[in-house]
Amino acid sequence: MKKMKSFVTLALTSVLAVSVLAGCGTASQNKDQAGQGQASAPAQKIVMATSADYPPYEFHDTSSGNDEIKGFDVDIANYIAKETGYQLEVKDSDFNGLIPALQAKRVDFVMAGMTPTDERKKNVDFSEIYYEAKNSIVAPKGSNLKTPESLAGKKVGVQLGSIQEGDAKEMAKKVQGMQIVPLNKIGDIVQELKSHRIDAAIIEDTVAKGYSTSNPDIEFNTLPSAGGNGSAVAFPKGSTHVEEFNKAIKKLKDSGELDKLIKKWFEKQ
Repeated sequence: MKKMKSFVTLALTSVLAVSVLAGCGTASQNKDQAGQGQASAPAQKIVMATSADYPPYEFHDTSSGNDEIKGFDVDIANYIAKETGYQLEVKDSDFNGLIPALQAKRVDFVMAGMTPTDERKKNVDFSEIYYEAKNSIVAPKGSNLKTPESLAGKKVGVQLGSIQEGDAKEMAKKVQGMQIVPLNKIGDIVQELKSHRIDAAIIEDTVAKGYSTSNPDIEFNTLPSAGGNGSAVAFPKGSTHVEEFNKAIKKLKDSGELDKLIKKWFEKQ
């Protein structure tokens, strides 16, 4: 009887061991099983910071009753997150606070129409360029402010910390009496312009187009390209995400998805 009991116990133990082993496997095996119906672990979160005052790149959309950050950059970030297997979280910030957020590693990356200048590269790493645009002069309609020379003696608004601020400062060295007025948000610049507290502004052309459409009393004129005004993703120094983002950006371009997003956000303005 004792021997029979031992035999039964051994048999049950063997069955249990086989069951446990059947539930084990490598990470890749488990991932394959998850694709066949087994529940998978939730995706790891990745945090993006942006300055959501820069339509059509990023802006607050309340049309659905909720405050959502949408735009060209956000769509690209969602594409990259899907390709790299992350769950995306987007945080809003003033533009001049984006690089400090990366340096403090409060966020994983920044997308905000940011140009990878030599000065910024000292503090953060960048992906490959994903889109290029040009600067423009935005001014009250009929003001005839179309060239750098026409800004002589004028107050010119720029977004604090932006590539346009740097470009305007270089311009002011050659244009007599041109005064630079840095402001935190593009919307603030447009309001200052409409209130005639500044005479003009230097804003990226795709952004200026959107604001001039919704404000028919202002106009924009594109400036000749000085080069180097492309947008890239910014990361903390030494980030491990740079390579995988570059691969996703290449796929975005090669697949034609980037062209679709450009048409969606820029050609319909």
